[in-house]
Amino acid sequence: MGLDSLRSLSPSIKQYLLITGNYWAFTLTDGALRMLVVLYFHQLGYSPLNIAMLFLFYEIFGVVTNLVGGWLGAKLGLNNTMNIGLGLQIVALTMLTVPADMLTVVYVMAAQALSGIAKDLNKMSAKSAIKTLVPADAEGKLYQWVALLTGSKNALKGIGFFLGGVLLTSLGFRGAIILMASLLGIVWLCSLVTLKDDLGKAKNKPKFKDIFSKSRAINLLSAARMFLFGARDVWFVVALPVFLATTFGWDHWWVGSFMASWVIGYGVVQSVAPYFTGKRQGKVPSGRAAFAWATYLLLIPAAIAVALHADFYVLESVVIGLLVFGVVFAINSSLHSYLIVSYAGSDGVSLDVGFYYMANAMGRLIGTVLSGWVYQAYGLEACLWISSGFVALAALISLKLPHKG
Repeated sequence: MGLDSLRSLSPSIKQYLLITGNYWAFTLTDGALRMLVVLYFHQLGYSPLNIAMLFLFYEIFGVVTNLVGGWLGAKLGLNNTMNIGLGLQIVALTMLTVPADMLTVVYVMAAQALSGIAKDLNKMSAKSAIKTLVPADAEGKLYQWVALLTGSKNALKGIGFFLGGVLLTSLGFRGAIILMASLLGIVWLCSLVTLKDDLGKAKNKPKFKDIFSKSRAINLLSAARMFLFGARDVWFVVALPVFLATTFGWDHWWVGSFMASWVIGYGVVQSVAPYFTGKRQGKVPSGRAAFAWATYLLLIPAAIAVALHADFYVLESVVIGLLVFGVVFAINSSLHSYLIVSYAGSDGVSLDVGFYYMANAMGRLIGTVLSGWVYQAYGLEACLWISSGFVALAALISLKLPHKG
């Protein structure tokens, strides 16, 4: 796209491109940092479960950040919360440039906590900002923009996994972190200059008690989202990588590459989800669509669990099952991401979006903790049955959502 073409774009398109570019840069470093920590501490001899615990504060602080961050976004403006998120990520990266003997578990958990706050501030700001840039009567465009932002983010997170491995090999842990912090610093300076000052700022100053949503539709969707993401992470975060490594003898490069490829594919499907949920018929999805797609999803982990119990082509069942799960889950996730932005109020949109992503973070936290504990005690099959049960709860809750698109 040439300079003249960029100048001719509408202000809302320009802001959307700036927000998306900001979010992309952040996501690349977030994915790369996760893989760097996993691979580096694996090299130091940490067990997979201990490595997973390094991310515990990352998830816990995500819950708090989304709840409070929505209020901050409405009070300060989404440009400020997005830039604060970028700045905190730079601080978190800088914390990890200390000598190797200072990288204790507690210290890395603290850095990851800061990174978790940064990530959720950035995500909440980006998702909320789209609502302010799309006309109220353009629901189809809103769905497309949300799907593109969400899908591209997850595809880039997968690319970030690969990037982390490449940087660790070529520059070492400290060199990789310094490079990422420097590049993100440039993005942060550009963002400070280019984002609109009043983006997403509520006309009526919100009170702190407003962080809790008063909308029945948003409360229901948030509960469904919590169980949906708990269903993914209860077997994906810890149980699956450990299962692949111990059962099939995959080394960490194979496991990391497979997981990264899955996340990239998941992001691509999210980007095109509108075409699976009614765009070709000129429709936008409703609560009925959320129920239907959750129903399709709950069958998949149950089928994989049955295959494991019967010892039926275990490797093929897990790999193929995960791929199918990824496609259907991506459509569910993209559909939810559209519904929350659609349901959210126009004034102080980040309050509703922040509350919703608080539930998302809570689901990830529950899933992460259960993934390690249930797998260690009962194995992958039990994790899959819990996953299916969580999706069933998400489907039942979705029945109560508004049915008109």
